[in-house]
Amino acid sequence: MDFRILDASAFYAGVPFRSSSDCYTTPLVYDEIKHIKKNHDALGTLLETNRLKIREPDEASTKAATSAAKNTGDYPQLSKQDLSVIALCIDLNGEIISDDFAISNVAKNLGLKISPIMTQGIRDVGKWVHYCPGCKTNHTTGKECPMCATPLKRKLLKE
Repeated sequence: MDFRILDASAFYAGVPFRSSSDCYTTPLVYDEIKHIKKNHDALGTLLETNRLKIREPDEASTKAATSAAKNTGDYPQLSKQDLSVIALCIDLNGEIISDDFAISNVAKNLGLKISPIMTQGIRDVGKWVHYCPGCKTNHTTGKECPMCATPLKRKLLKE
């Protein structure tokens, strides 16, 4: 069964407020967005009508999401909230609604469904590598080249 799993950007874009679909998010994301439309108690209404469900991803899915993010090189760009959304998608086998490129790259590398909201989404999927523009060497991590001390840059190695 497919579910829509929302990150914070989906709430800011109004996705659950103008949709009749059931949506899921994580407690970490809910804590981040619970101030939205507070005067109208829109989130409360979504919760009361069971159109928004808050669910904690299981530990195995959280570890899988973290491992995948480290594998693609997106881990430093992802928050705990972002990782929880990916993990919940692994749990539910749903569709993530997000404009976050790092979430999209990890999700697509895992074969998960993801739909952008206000952007075109990502075109290229791959793994990030750090490289030295000075001596043209690749590195797994770091801020500067261990060989020539030039600041490292990142590039996506497309799959």
